[in-house]
Amino acid sequence: MEVIADFYVFMFSVVVISLSGVMSPGPLFAVTIAKASKDKRAGLLISLGHGIVEFPLMLLIYFGFNWLFTLTPVQKTVSLVGGFIMIYMGIQMLRSKGENKEEPPFSKHSSLVSAILATGANPYFILWWATIGAALVTNAAFFGPVAFAIFSVTHWSCDLLWNTVVSITVFKSKRFWTQKVRNTVFGFCFLTLTGFGAWFIISTLL
Repeated sequence: MEVIADFYVFMFSVVVISLSGVMSPGPLFAVTIAKASKDKRAGLLISLGHGIVEFPLMLLIYFGFNWLFTLTPVQKTVSLVGGFIMIYMGIQMLRSKGENKEEPPFSKHSSLVSAILATGANPYFILWWATIGAALVTNAAFFGPVAFAIFSVTHWSCDLLWNTVVSITVFKSKRFWTQKVRNTVFGFCFLTLTGFGAWFIISTLL
C-alpha cells in the first residue's frame, strides 16, 4: 500500500511539473496559436507531432541513453540546426499573416509537421529531458515498466490538454480578429520563433 501511495504522489508531481513546462511560452506555443487560427484540430495534431518526438526520447532515457543529450557536440548541433529551422518557421508565419482564407484540406497535416520541427529543433526541450525529464523517468522506472508507461501517457496528456485548450480558444475567438489583431498575433509568433532561433544559434558560439 505504501508503494501505491508513493506512486500516486509521484504522478501528482508529474502532472504539476509537466503542466508548468507545457504552459511556458515557447516555440511550440507560438506554432499552436498560428495553426489554431485556421484549424480547430491544431491542438490535437500538434500534440501528436510533439509525441512523435517525445515518446522515443522517453524510451531512450528509460533504457539509459540520456547521457547522449549531455554531449557538447550533440547540444551544439541541435542548437545550430534548430536555430535555423526556428527562423525559417518564423519567416513563413510572418508571410502568412495576411492570409484570411481557410486552409485547404490537403494542408491540414502542416500542424503535425510543424510540431515535429518545433519540438525536435528545440535544444531546451532536449536539455529538459536530459535533466528534469531524466529524473522523472528514473523515478517512474523504479515502480516498473507499467508505471513508466502510465507516466509517459500522463505527461503527454498534459501537452494534449494544454494545446487543445489553446487551440480551441484561439479558433473560437478568431471571428473577432481584425487585420490589426491578426498582424499582432502572427507578429508575436514571428518574434518568438526567430528570437529563440537566433538565441539557439548564438549559444553555439558562446
